[in-house]
Amino acid sequence: MIHPTAIVHPDAELDPSVEVGPYAVIDRAVRIGPHCVIGPHVVIFGQTVIGARNRFHAGCVIGDAPQDLKYRGEPTRLRIGDDNIFREHVTVHRSNHPQEETLIGSNNYFMQHAHVAHNCRIAHHTIIAGGALLAGHVEVHERAFVSGNCLVHQFCRVGTLAMMQGGSAISKDLPPFTVALRENEICGLNLVGLRRAGFTPEQRLELKRLYHALFRSGQNLRAAVAAARQTFTSPHARLMLDFIAESRRGVCADVGVSSHEADSSVAPHPSERFELPESGH
Repeated sequence: MIHPTAIVHPDAELDPSVEVGPYAVIDRAVRIGPHCVIGPHVVIFGQTVIGARNRFHAGCVIGDAPQDLKYRGEPTRLRIGDDNIFREHVTVHRSNHPQEETLIGSNNYFMQHAHVAHNCRIAHHTIIAGGALLAGHVEVHERAFVSGNCLVHQFCRVGTLAMMQGGSAISKDLPPFTVALRENEICGLNLVGLRRAGFTPEQRLELKRLYHALFRSGQNLRAAVAAARQTFTSPHARLMLDFIAESRRGVCADVGVSSHEADSSVAPHPSERFELPESGH
């Protein structure tokens, strides 16, 4: 299943079911699990461990050295789970020191020219759209959606089921379930994503009330979080509250809307205008 023009180091470990396309290059310390497909001109470097049923389209560069001036050539690592799709020319770099690894979970979809830098941690069922750039040490939590040409500053976190509008940029943390736009701004909840993830109307209403209490009450955010802990006790509410409390960079701020605009019975909230693709991508 290895094309005759591919170059596979004899020390690399490939499951017998792996397919390797024309002109692909696989380095000596790479390990690839069953039923993966390595497309034409894909290059896989470093101490890279890849799980099952991953597909790498043409021109991907996986596990290359980190773009970090402190890096001195140490044998660093990248680990990839199962059932991920890497479209054309996606780049994923290994970590910048041996004590950590760049980590990608399972069932993620990376669209063309997306970049995942060193020491990033990508959870499961995320979508990183075309041209999106994740700097070093970024965390992307489960079911998050990073739209096309978005920028995520190093050490930032993108919360569970959060969504970044196309072309937006963050240098602060994006709380779970929220929608980012422009620069370090949020415009409400990712209601479409919540519905598709199976959140009930009651759960969505609770999160909407929590969002208003945190970001539209006029309170200092630290005080708002402390007050909200007394009222909102569901697991999803605690997830948002804990995420904000643990932030080291601060969190994105609400753009601010009038009271009548915040009432979905009068006008649709901006976050309802953006829809996630179906699970089949």
